[in-house]
Amino acid sequence: MKISVLDQSPILSGMTPADAFQQTTELAKVADQLGFHRFWVAEHHSTKSLAGSSPEILATHLASQTEQIRIGTGGILLPHYSPYKIAEVFRVLETLYPGRIDLGVGRAPGGVPNVNLALNRGQLPSIEDYPAQLSELLSYLYGEDPHEMGIYASPKGEHSPPIWMLGSSGTSARVASELGVSYSFAHFINGHGGARAMRRYHDYFQPSVQQEAPCGNVSIFAVCAETDEHAEFLASSLDLAILKIEQGGLQQNFPTPEDALHYSYTMFEEQQIQDNRNRMVVGSPEKVKQEIEDLAHYYNVDEVIINTIVSPFEDRVKSYQLIAEAFQLKGAKRHVSF
Repeated sequence: MKISVLDQSPILSGMTPADAFQQTTELAKVADQLGFHRFWVAEHHSTKSLAGSSPEILATHLASQTEQIRIGTGGILLPHYSPYKIAEVFRVLETLYPGRIDLGVGRAPGGVPNVNLALNRGQLPSIEDYPAQLSELLSYLYGEDPHEMGIYASPKGEHSPPIWMLGSSGTSARVASELGVSYSFAHFINGHGGARAMRRYHDYFQPSVQQEAPCGNVSIFAVCAETDEHAEFLASSLDLAILKIEQGGLQQNFPTPEDALHYSYTMFEEQQIQDNRNRMVVGSPEKVKQEIEDLAHYYNVDEVIINTIVSPFEDRVKSYQLIAEAFQLKGAKRHVSF
């Protein structure tokens, strides 16, 4: 089974956006050394807790700092942008780093409501146009001229980066299957209905210029430590962060486990945290490995993407190292420094 990484460039307690990008870079290097399959970075806007607002630029930097791991976006928020321009950006990336680039796309707002207006010159993007945008993007990526304007996305090349459609609902699964692109379900966002969406994707998949058969993966929060007890301690900060996001947004850097320890939870908040644990795997290496394997079986996929947000950064790195060792990834026994 393939194990990959999603990094949202979280701004940990006491850190700056510059620190977050440095940590993302170091984490990508570690993931490359450990043998993770791919490393994706996200797009978020106008938030004090996540630094990554331009994943295509960050992906370019990370590809230059790594050697073998696939680098991609998880994902570009396509309704805000021109499919032609995105195709050219990723044709450049594919030319610079052939065979290592993924183009993950999504249709979420990517921040507070007014972000939609700011990114679209005062207009709300049309979600109804999203399938047409994806079709146009696919055509341009593969050297076609969908509107017969006598143009193509440059530079041309022998290979194109694959499109991965990111989603957390059955609607995105349907669109991915109809267009014949790969599909990634964000279980870390929505812990319900994902297996049904993945089945729908497989059942209705139609071959395309990109691929002949369906290809899917699933992403989840994961926190791993030497013992279940320490993993629970670390994960408590993620519990608190998710709770605050659901209550209207994390207004500052990600909390520490100590912050979570001193927070006074209401009975409702404690129940909400337990519900959110459906979106996470937490524990020792053996426990986390088993739960990740169970998740892959449940979704009928051969790849799981893990997203770890804990403080301090050293414990984030250690969590990935322990998971790499548990799955016996090819570089797991190698000494990794950061």
